[in-house]
Amino acid sequence: MTEFGSDYFRRFYFDRRTRVTTPLEMQRRATLMIALLDQARIPVRRILDAGCGIGLLRKPFARLLPRARYTGLEHSEYLCRRYGWRHGSVTDFAPRASFDLVVCYDVLQYLSDRDAARAIANLARLSHAAVYVSALTTRDWRANCDKTLTDRDVHLRPAAWYARRLRRAFRYVGCGVWLKKGVTPLLWEMEGPDV
Repeated sequence: MTEFGSDYFRRFYFDRRTRVTTPLEMQRRATLMIALLDQARIPVRRILDAGCGIGLLRKPFARLLPRARYTGLEHSEYLCRRYGWRHGSVTDFAPRASFDLVVCYDVLQYLSDRDAARAIANLARLSHAAVYVSALTTRDWRANCDKTLTDRDVHLRPAAWYARRLRRAFRYVGCGVWLKKGVTPLLWEMEGPDV
């Protein structure tokens, strides 16, 4: 599996020619998440970015939610030293308090089936309101991603594999956002997931 050291991040994040995402794309992603949760009347005061990488969501979240507290959790010791993130894994991270929003962006595909399932189960403990989950799927690999920029050293699974496990504790709202069961959003019928 991938070693998450300086070479990996230089290729996929720092080099403009080979990076897999841009700050603008991540700004749009943060705006989408927060707009959806705001529309649903889900307050966001504490954010956990599980697998935060170089922290491309930190500034957009700070602009959108200046009073929210952002915690970056990262498995890469290199990035923890460089950016001061909390070192750990989404599979077993156990803070004292849960978060309003947990972001798990492009992390799960790096985990074995067993560890990815553990991570999804842990998302239910980490979040008391909402999670945003995105992972490279088998279909994404075939039809959506730029294979010249995307890391190939991953576990490809169908989206249904993730959804089946997420549905144990969450309801899908859309655009990667899942609400914890028991959290009642204020959405009009045509805005909700059950149309």
